[in-house]
Amino acid sequence: MAKYLSQEWHAAAKDLAQTFPERAGATARMAYKVTGGPDGDIDYYQIVDSGHVTDQALGMLDDADFTLAATWDDSVKVAKGELDANAAFMQGRMKVTGNVGKLMALMPLTMSPEYKVIQDQIRAITEF
Repeated sequence: MAKYLSQEWHAAAKDLAQTFPERAGATARMAYKVTGGPDGDIDYYQIVDSGHVTDQALGMLDDADFTLAATWDDSVKVAKGELDANAAFMQGRMKVTGNVGKLMALMPLTMSPEYKVIQDQIRAITEF
């Protein structure tokens, strides 16, 4: 089990995401800010190229296409599958800065069966 949002967790999540099928155009450089966590605020990033996660780690990404910001509580709910990320965005619980169009282009992928399988696998190895 890997502690949610730890570097160990990011490495495991990246490895599990490699099973996602190639999706032309599903390419983005994403930064995340999670506030109010038990260990303070957390910054991390994820780079996706044609549906494949090529990098995911703690830290900042200076040239991100967009940045998603959420509270720790909402981030955990999304990770556990208790709050849909698309709904959180639409409800303003997840804030976006940068290229919102790029984010919107990726949102349908989160509804795919393959994505849901990967998310279930990540939940199974996560300690919240």
